[in-house]
Amino acid sequence: IGAVDEERESLGARYVAGQYHPAYAIVGEPNRWERIALGYKGAAWARVTLRRAQAHTASGIQTASEAAVQLWQAVQAYAAAYNAGKPRAFDQLLPTLRGMDSGEDGLEQWARLRIGMRLPVEVPPQDWYAALAQLAAGADVEPLGQAVPAWSCEKNSTLVRAFLSAVRGQGGAPSFVYKTGTADLNIVAPAWDCPALVYGPGDSALDHTPEERIELAEYGKAVDVLAAALRELVKRD
Repeated sequence: IGAVDEERESLGARYVAGQYHPAYAIVGEPNRWERIALGYKGAAWARVTLRRAQAHTASGIQTASEAAVQLWQAVQAYAAAYNAGKPRAFDQLLPTLRGMDSGEDGLEQWARLRIGMRLPVEVPPQDWYAALAQLAAGADVEPLGQAVPAWSCEKNSTLVRAFLSAVRGQGGAPSFVYKTGTADLNIVAPAWDCPALVYGPGDSALDHTPEERIELAEYGKAVDVLAAALRELVKRD
């Protein structure tokens, strides 16, 4: 399946999630030919608008922009507290400030933040939105786009074992990876409720950049791995 819009709202994956019921799901993403990805973080985005009455600059009253900076610092502190004792980025809350602007009309001033949060499996998007609403009490919190829950695949499955064997068969040393981004896996795996993983050649650090490219030798290796894994799955079924 060539699903479109993976880099945005995953519209293709959201459509096919209700159209098929496969025995296995193999999602293609660049992760190097020897590596098997078993998890992708979730993500949620929001626009937060803070408003304050217009006041003289010498009044000492907190401005909307100052309140926005204070909120961003509170979000960072919240994430840091959650992340304490969690060394893996996959298990952490990872906030990003995606944008900010401010203005006034003579009577009121406002400041807006666009906040993104990469989510671990244990924090569904609705829980993060609830926490953000508490942190931003009195402000307007508007979710943006379609939030994506994190997903972690079963490691000891027939599908994973077939890929481990296939990588070794090509002379590779297979390894697992858990990614801090999101993928169509997050959409289709919960819907299909079947063994799933993510596999593909290429460097994920170059994904969605002008430098994105693939080495033909690695591509050939990945093709052989995929073919061997599929043959093994057919034989087992």
